[in-house]
Amino acid sequence: MAEFIIPGATPPSGQGDARAAGGNGDLIKDTTTANFVHDVIEASRGAPVIVDFWAPWCGPCKQLTPVLEKVVKAARGAVRLVKMNIDDHPEVAGQLGVQSIPAVFAFKNGQPVDGFMGALPESQIKAFIERLAGGEALAGGPDDLAAQGEAFLAEKATTEAAQLFAAALQADPQHLGAIGGLARCYIEAGDLTRAEQTLGIVPPGKEEDAAISGARSALELAKQAAELGDAGELGARLATHPDDHQARFDLAMIMNAKGARHDAADALLEIIRKDRNWNNEAARKQLLQFFEAWGPADEATKTGRRKLSALLFS
Repeated sequence: MAEFIIPGATPPSGQGDARAAGGNGDLIKDTTTANFVHDVIEASRGAPVIVDFWAPWCGPCKQLTPVLEKVVKAARGAVRLVKMNIDDHPEVAGQLGVQSIPAVFAFKNGQPVDGFMGALPESQIKAFIERLAGGEALAGGPDDLAAQGEAFLAEKATTEAAQLFAAALQADPQHLGAIGGLARCYIEAGDLTRAEQTLGIVPPGKEEDAAISGARSALELAKQAAELGDAGELGARLATHPDDHQARFDLAMIMNAKGARHDAADALLEIIRKDRNWNNEAARKQLLQFFEAWGPADEATKTGRRKLSALLFS
């Protein structure tokens, strides 16, 4: 697999172990497109690096960044935080498919491995960093329960995840992460009606929250897949015409609906490899919608992002 490389970036020199960092200046810094490889890709070979994509006009960014800084400092060198202003440096965010901010990506060994969108509570950020650094999230309040539910859902343990999301909703009936998570559990189980009913309890004005928009994307994808026809016929078309991108695209949608997320991502990646601009970059845009629907912690999202990065930046 090709390494994640930003065109035009300056190669690093003299990178040390991130855990040996002495002060907050080593743990938290701002970066640019030119310095991204040095500050993130190479630095992540020593310890995990969290990248915070933000902008001065973004209200949720102003809420999230101080919490990220607090938790990173408390981790005492287990992770680093790199901040990137997308108004001044939009290239990297654009290539990674960042469509809304705040957006957070975690890098290890030069590759994106995890992430989330939106301003999460401090408890969920702690759980995120604990996972990244090899620790375990702590059980407790609704935020912790929802975070653990996400971890189970990423492992396809839908029943356990649903129980955790339900417990979080018992403690906080308006918890957006738990609502979105429970809806995705129903989608995984094929119960689209209950998924829609669950999303119906979202408090007014909160429909654009990342947890809710991700669940809605998953629900839309599941509905679309039901109208795409027979997978066998699409496979036969591809066997005869390997460059039938529409057939491959439709087959990817059906694969996703059947839970074959890695195969669905690979089908879209194959279109991108052969013709990145096909149908106004439809394959890349659909792949990004898959990532949003699956959630940043899902293994298919992590693997797919790495492969997409390799295609875009090789």
